[in-house]
Amino acid sequence: MILGGGPAGNVAATYAARLGAEVTVVERDVIGGAAHLWDCIPSKSMIATGGAMSFMERSEGMGLENGTPMIDTDALTARIGRIKNQMSGNTTELLQSQNVRLMRGAGRFIGPNTIEVIGELGTEEVEFDSALVSTGSRPRVPEWCSPDGERILTTRDCYPPRVFPESVTVVGSGVTGVEFVHMFSSFGSDVTLVVSRQQVLPGKDPEVAAVLEQEFMDRGVKLLMGARAQAIERVDADGNLDSEGEHVVVRCDDGRSVTSSHAVLAIGSVPNTADIGLESAGVHVNNWGYVDINHHCVTNVEHIYAAGDISGKLPLSSVASIQGRKVAEHVMGLHTRSHRHLDYDKAASAIFTEPEIADVGLAEAEAFASGRKIRVTKVPFSATAKAMINNDTRGFVKIISDPATGVILGGSIVGRHAAELISVIAVAVTAGLTVTDLVESILVHPALSEALAEAAE
Repeated sequence: MILGGGPAGNVAATYAARLGAEVTVVERDVIGGAAHLWDCIPSKSMIATGGAMSFMERSEGMGLENGTPMIDTDALTARIGRIKNQMSGNTTELLQSQNVRLMRGAGRFIGPNTIEVIGELGTEEVEFDSALVSTGSRPRVPEWCSPDGERILTTRDCYPPRVFPESVTVVGSGVTGVEFVHMFSSFGSDVTLVVSRQQVLPGKDPEVAAVLEQEFMDRGVKLLMGARAQAIERVDADGNLDSEGEHVVVRCDDGRSVTSSHAVLAIGSVPNTADIGLESAGVHVNNWGYVDINHHCVTNVEHIYAAGDISGKLPLSSVASIQGRKVAEHVMGLHTRSHRHLDYDKAASAIFTEPEIADVGLAEAEAFASGRKIRVTKVPFSATAKAMINNDTRGFVKIISDPATGVILGGSIVGRHAAELISVIAVAVTAGLTVTDLVESILVHPALSEALAEAAE
């Protein structure tokens, strides 16, 4: 029994069915996952459109006449819908082809081996031998803010785009926040970013954050550094509180405030673990609402698993997918063979700003903080022919290795196609490859990947 048909749930269903299990998936929203198809796919689709606009604006440097692209909101909305529907449809067809039973409705545990599903056709109880809980997450909304879906928005209120705001204040400078800053600034909005720390992307490499901050400032984005939002309110033209006002004011704890036509909350997410009967199944939920798991994704109840955002690990679709695969293997007994435990410290991640940002493995700051000896090598894309050909030399490749053995421990990439390029370093980190292995790999020329080999050398 799988509760939640997102990346963790549908991958677990696919693998378990392939291995001979009888599988049921319960999903109340959309097969493919609400967070995946409502958050990730629409935002990346809009970012891709914004990137195309930015590329067209840089076209003069490639021997073309500079054009001014115009946004077709209806066409963009239709494009996002087509992509979501196709992805959800493909996943549904795959599961159905494997005889996975799909139940539309809200599922709730009523015992350690029984789930109650409330759907359009009534209520049905389904018994199971093993269960996976993968119900995902939703945007976090603090007590001091009441999103209205019109001018005070959560990230899920931003698409499909009804209108592109004249001005927008983004609260939250983590991964989601900076992606929204990039997206709105690409579409011509006047953007302010409220940054609670002294750099965007807290916890990321300061050099990486500095490149993005400079790019934002070059675009005209206002950075409100060291400011923590404590209230978001709608006001009228005179600044008076008005629930139907056409302006939004974000007030910070240091007395500063910023007024714009819209505000977007991007301050993280909360797990969907409430009201699904976990207590009836005996599954423990920690103080933050997450379900604690072991290296096999098993909860405190040995036949019930948890994966995806609710597991409290990295909130990435890629992580959820591989967790789902590992759950299926464990349920079907394959863990007794060659079975590699998941190492979340070696998961690659990307931020789809412009330029893109990606990293994997050990971070430079983390190594220095722990006193670990490392070698750091860095090569700017401005040194590669392909970056010049692309008329985009922003960013760099940074590789972190062990000075004694040459084993690659991690890396960061800022620049065009960073999300694809980081895969090379991710494979090296997972497989324990050395910088020599990378140097002696014969890569394509001209290509941005040459910067990887140069950094390794």
